[in-house]
Amino acid sequence: MPQKLKAKLKTKLKAKTAVKKPAAKKAVAKKAKKAPVRKPIAKKSVVRKPVAKKHVAKKPVMKKPLAHKPQAKPVAKKPVAQKTVATPKAQPQKAAAVVQKLPAQKAAYKVGHHVVYPTHGVGKILAEETQMIGDIELRMLVISFEKDKMTLRVPVHRATAAGLRPVSSNDQMRKVFVTLRGRARTSRGMWSRRAQEYEAKINSGNIFSIAEVVRDLHQNVDQSERSYSERMIYESALARLVGELAAAEGTDHKTATDKLMKLLRGKVAAAAAAAAALKEAA
Repeated sequence: MPQKLKAKLKTKLKAKTAVKKPAAKKAVAKKAKKAPVRKPIAKKSVVRKPVAKKHVAKKPVMKKPLAHKPQAKPVAKKPVAQKTVATPKAQPQKAAAVVQKLPAQKAAYKVGHHVVYPTHGVGKILAEETQMIGDIELRMLVISFEKDKMTLRVPVHRATAAGLRPVSSNDQMRKVFVTLRGRARTSRGMWSRRAQEYEAKINSGNIFSIAEVVRDLHQNVDQSERSYSERMIYESALARLVGELAAAEGTDHKTATDKLMKLLRGKVAAAAAAAAALKEAA
């Protein structure tokens, strides 16, 4: 074979046997996916109302005035007493006990006179005695109450403060009669409250307050519907009034009771006659 053909065949074989190198792929830049842009959510702005602060009134601070320190007084030196040797026969004398006497009031209450004590009524002064309570000397009034069958001792300096008083005079008793002839005052409140008021008037010891109790409760004295407590209060006030009237006029209790009942019954009769006259006139 000619040499030219051999050369062509060799070149063709070399070309077939040659390993084809992979072609380098061109790096294609991948397009980055764009992340979706999120729009910021607008937050609703909450408008807060301003809270009004309470104004607390501050208390004015009172500044205490600076106390001036008293100047220290010079301490006087006590003279040093010389020691004396006591003889064995000499004995110290005991100090006499000091008795304190309370200031006594003027002699307003005399033995044998009648007096009025608020919670017990009329009593009689039997004596005046002296009692020692510790280191204090007290003058006491010994008062006897015949109705209650008791004896009471009242210090002279405390007699007026305790409510003790002399018996009413004749002029005061005339004013009491005027009170009894007056118009009775009746209240529509509860009886328990009225009973407390009546008892307070009786225990006050005031002769005019006691007369008001008798005047107000006497109008129901003959009624069968009258309660037991009302009757007891009326009788207590009447007994106080009778006792003081008897002591003021120097009579016994029966005479004083008859005088008061005559006055009260006459008042009731006059009121009944006036009411009958008004009915006839109508």
